[in-house]
Amino acid sequence: MTDIRKDAALRLAQPPRVGLLAGWGKYPLVVAEALRRQGREVYCLGTIGHADPMLKEICHDFRWLGLAKFGAAIRYFHRHGITEATMAGKIFKTRLFQRWSWVRHLPDLRTIRMFLPHFWTRRRDCRDDSLLGAVVAEFAHEGIRFAPPTDYVPEVLGKEGVLTRRAPSAWQLKDIAFGWRIAKEIGRLDIGQCVVVKDQAVLAVEAVEGTDECLRRAGALCPAGGFTAVKVAKPQQDMRFDVPTVGLLTLQTLHAAGGKVLAVEAGKTVILDQPALVEYADRHGLIIVVLSSPPA
Repeated sequence: MTDIRKDAALRLAQPPRVGLLAGWGKYPLVVAEALRRQGREVYCLGTIGHADPMLKEICHDFRWLGLAKFGAAIRYFHRHGITEATMAGKIFKTRLFQRWSWVRHLPDLRTIRMFLPHFWTRRRDCRDDSLLGAVVAEFAHEGIRFAPPTDYVPEVLGKEGVLTRRAPSAWQLKDIAFGWRIAKEIGRLDIGQCVVVKDQAVLAVEAVEGTDECLRRAGALCPAGGFTAVKVAKPQQDMRFDVPTVGLLTLQTLHAAGGKVLAVEAGKTVILDQPALVEYADRHGLIIVVLSSPPA
């Protein structure tokens, strides 16, 4: 079979409609635009307080969704015949730990049942993999399969190499190797994905606050600056959710905090707006390096 026939057969085998659960940031826009270019109809649920309203202009259908309304999400997808879906964008988990958060979010019965073992009976933990895994399993039980968003936009995954004019020095490579080991370990424990180091000492470790706050904390603790941020995938990374992502805001935050180097993992890190990212880095003397493994 020729490549053209293979492509045509693949397109016919793909469901024409795809559901999108959209969180914060540009990534959901990138995914929605890619699906639209591929001729797919995108039925999008934008998380209130997170998703970009511009999704309304891109998607075939768009509805706002409360943070704790997974029953409503499943009904919406069923109503529109969705059997394939994906999720993209950050959810600010810290909002779940605010006072009276569950009263404020008014979870529906499906969400309460789903998260009962995590937030109420405490039989299960509230790590990212645990919560997002429960979401994916609940949708699968209803015939809705979640696919990795990178299946639709594989080009956003970082490719190995030094992206900037400047390359890491020998000392910076030592910090990257040191930070890589620490970052992989906190990933294995599902604590976070980013660690900030200087002179082979850990300045800050990402947890529930996210990468940007981790970088700001490192800057406050190290006014001299010049530190290195390492962000990698978890050893057990499920590419359907919580894939490490960096964009222009990440680099701007690193620069404002006094950092100099951003190292990420090749093939498992989403890099958004790479040309703008590299231009900004070169203009401010920053270094971006994408690696498949830690420097020797």
